Amino acid sequence: MKTNFSLLFYLKKQKNYVSGNVPIYMRITVEGNRAEIATNRDCDPKRWNAKGGRAIGTKEDVKVFNTHLDQLQNAVYYAQQCVFDMGLPITADAIKASYLGRLENSHTLLEAVADHNLKMEQLVGKDYVRGTLNRYKVLETHLKAFIRLKYGAADMDIRNIDQAFLNGLDHYLRSVKNCANNYVVKNIKNLGKILRICMENEWIDKSPFTAYRGKTKNADRFYLDKEELLHIAGKEFASERLKQVRDVFVFCCFTGLAYVDVFKLKHENIRKGIDGELWIFTTRQKTKTRSSVPLLPTAVEIIDRYSTNKVCLNKGSLLPVPSNQKMNEYLKEIADVCGIEKKLTSHIARHTFATTVTLLNGVPIESVS
Repeated sequence: MKTNFSLLFYLKKQKNYVSGNVPIYMRITVEGNRAEIATNRDCDPKRWNAKGGRAIGTKEDVKVFNTHLDQLQNAVYYAQQCVFDMGLPITADAIKASYLGRLENSHTLLEAVADHNLKMEQLVGKDYVRGTLNRYKVLETHLKAFIRLKYGAADMDIRNIDQAFLNGLDHYLRSVKNCANNYVVKNIKNLGKILRICMENEWIDKSPFTAYRGKTKNADRFYLDKEELLHIAGKEFASERLKQVRDVFVFCCFTGLAYVDVFKLKHENIRKGIDGELWIFTTRQKTKTRSSVPLLPTAVEIIDRYSTNKVCLNKGSLLPVPSNQKMNEYLKEIADVCGIEKKLTSHIARHTFATTVTLLNGVPIESVS
């Protein structure tokens, strides 16, 4: 949103003016509204260029005089930029207050988001996982783009964030960014969390998020049926990397563990339970809760397959789990080779465990939970 802003230096004559020097004032005009600031300088009207807003002459004293006015002009433009950067409405009075150093100290939305993300980053590995931080960083990117597009500003005063802002952000994510409903709602809920922190810090009196009506919808959860799972598990691959990724994926299907939890598994996580059978005892990365999973025969076979693998032995890991990016890349290739139209992910593996695998193996629902 472009704002019409102009600055004029002029001589302000008193009503009873007869002759002599006249005080010079600066007039700030924004959208037709004005604010005046005294320069504490004066000039003879005969030596004043009204159009240029400067004294007439080439002598050194005139040059020094005009240079001072140039500096005042730069200071006003800087004050205007400060108002813009703070996300405040750009008005003549706000620019004047900024110039005079009287602009009320406030906080901005992106300042609040950046502060939140910095503190969260310091707790990654303790209270949060990297994926959660990345979601808030993406939110920060969306907010910057939305504020620039909608308001023509670099930031906004946190006190100006209202219901209209949230509704506008909701519409922006759905229309401009073509985001799905659940993604939009979760992003705005994350923003709501930050606004709640701002309330606790007394940066704002209330949060507009309490009136936000967006709701997530139950998404269809895909999983592999018995035939699809057995087809992938029994497929012969010429590539060793595809074999390993397939084994890791099938292991996820038969344990219900997420990618990040399988990635950090070590041999000491495998122990006999009170039933005398092998179990996985670990702590889930996402929830920090302890998890005990019975090892089904297929999962045990996969563990045995890599018990002497050099990569696993060097890393001290249970399985040769690649990076998440490589894992997803190879799973796509595996799906193509196997003729599986469903997108293979660690999520679909967990859902496959909770449905197909538990039904086939009679795993108690308590273990699934």
